Parts: sequence; structure tokens; C-alpha cells
Amino acid sequence: MNRRLNITLPEQTVRLLDRAVPKGNRSRLIDDAIRQYLTTVGRAALRKRLEEGYRRSAGQDLEIAAEWFSVEDEIWRRNPE
Repeated sequence: MNRRLNITLPEQTVRLLDRAVPKGNRSRLIDDAIRQYLTTVGRAALRKRLEEGYRRSAGQDLEIAAEWFSVEDEIWRRNPE
């Protein structure tokens, strides 16, 4: 289902739009552009949140690894292969 929207664009943008697609296909181009933009922005935001999470937990991850290192070292000493 499609909905009609009333939007205002700068004249220069309308000229670019008219050069890119025939007037009957404007909605399709705008729809594609919005979807691509939001996908890109969404991915970038997710990437940023993941990076921030990794940085926040890096110290804790190192502490856990250090704790387990001594356990692994002890096991290897008991059971050398």
C-alpha cells in the first residue's frame, strides 16, 4: 500500500531528480534512496554500538583471560603430552 506525501525539496535537488529519472519514477527513486540511506545509517550505528561495547568490556575480558590462563597452565603441567 502506498501513501501520498507532500514534501518540499530544494530546486537544485529537483533538477537532479529530473535528470536522473523520468517524472513518473520519482517516487521509486526516492523510496530506494531512503531505504539505502537508512540501511547504511543503521549499520553504521550498530557498528558504533558494538565497538563501544567491545571497548567497555575489554578490561573485563583481559581479567577473565588472565584468570583462566593460570588454570590452563596448571592443567598443562599436570598432563603434558
